Amino acid sequence: MALIHPTAIIASDASIAADVEVGPYSIIGSEVSVGGGSRIGPHVVLKGPTRIGRNNRISQFASLGDDPQDKKYHGERSYLEIGDGNVFRECATVHRGTGAGSGVTRIGDDNLFMAYTHVAHDCIVGSHCILANYSGLAGHVEVDDWVILGGYSGVHQFCKIGAHAFLANNATATRDVPPFVMAAGAPAEPKGINLEGLKRRGFGPERIAAIKAGYKILYRTGLKLAEATVELERLAPEHPEMRAYLEFLPRSTRSLIR
Repeated sequence: MALIHPTAIIASDASIAADVEVGPYSIIGSEVSVGGGSRIGPHVVLKGPTRIGRNNRISQFASLGDDPQDKKYHGERSYLEIGDGNVFRECATVHRGTGAGSGVTRIGDDNLFMAYTHVAHDCIVGSHCILANYSGLAGHVEVDDWVILGGYSGVHQFCKIGAHAFLANNATATRDVPPFVMAAGAPAEPKGINLEGLKRRGFGPERIAAIKAGYKILYRTGLKLAEATVELERLAPEHPEMRAYLEFLPRSTRSLIR
């Protein structure tokens, strides 16, 4: 209890691991659980039902687990689930799911949510993602692993962002962004592959060449999407990296940025 500031308010049914730090004036509501090694700064608000894993850092004025900003929401039971090792910087906000959606907002592991970022109801965020300052996800968005969203960027409801994609600052994704793609503009358009990001993550020249080849099939050959899919399927056995494109395409519901 020495790690919990005396001004903090914690609900009687909240489950807080013994080594969790809680700063001044923070409020932890009913049905909130926080895993070991986590640090909660001052003036943080956590509402439930919310499960927060281990070794998360939540900075001042962040708000996690509040009601969704959806006029169709009428108090039905919904959830927020957060994995391990995430960082939520100042004033970051994450909302629970809705009854009309999946009922749960899910966040994976080792993500960085910079100041004033927002994750809306029913979103799914993978692991190792970075949301830069003021970027935001509207409701029902899916963000796969290793995605970077630049400052002030936004993602439209129900859009999907594939693994290792990069959304530039001030970009607006109104359609789905395939894996590895770097997108910019409002509305966002494909500008190439996320080359620097792939290099930093240890992708070698051969893998990068295959990813470039897949990008060219999708965006530079003039093929219709169905024709591009056939060509990717033909080359995938020889170049497994192309499999990521093929696995993403059937998930697309808002069409690809083109």
